[in-house]
Amino acid sequence: MTDRAALGLAAENLACAYLQRAGLILLQRNYRCRRGELDLVMRQGDTVVFVEVRYRSPSAYADGVASVDRHKQARLLAAAQHYLLQHPDAARRPCRFDVVAVTPERGENRVEWITNAIET
Repeated sequence: MTDRAALGLAAENLACAYLQRAGLILLQRNYRCRRGELDLVMRQGDTVVFVEVRYRSPSAYADGVASVDRHKQARLLAAAQHYLLQHPDAARRPCRFDVVAVTPERGENRVEWITNAIET
């Protein structure tokens, strides 16, 4: 595993634990299809939440949220559509897209959770 992959995995683990402490239920991690990948698929109440996790160093050009550009958003939407086709029960529920940005800050990781980060 590369250093970058290890940092990404650690950020996903941190984000997942953070969201679970907030009451979300994990449905699936790293859902992959030809159209894209979903880092976390979770449920909050009746809502299916597709979560994009972004790890950014403090010196990165764009923060975690800003790095989810139009191209990435299109891939997330396509992957979510595929997921919903494969999981009809989830397709009957409201859905939203959140972003969790993880940024190292003073020896710790700062977690920023943005709900409804991507408008559909």
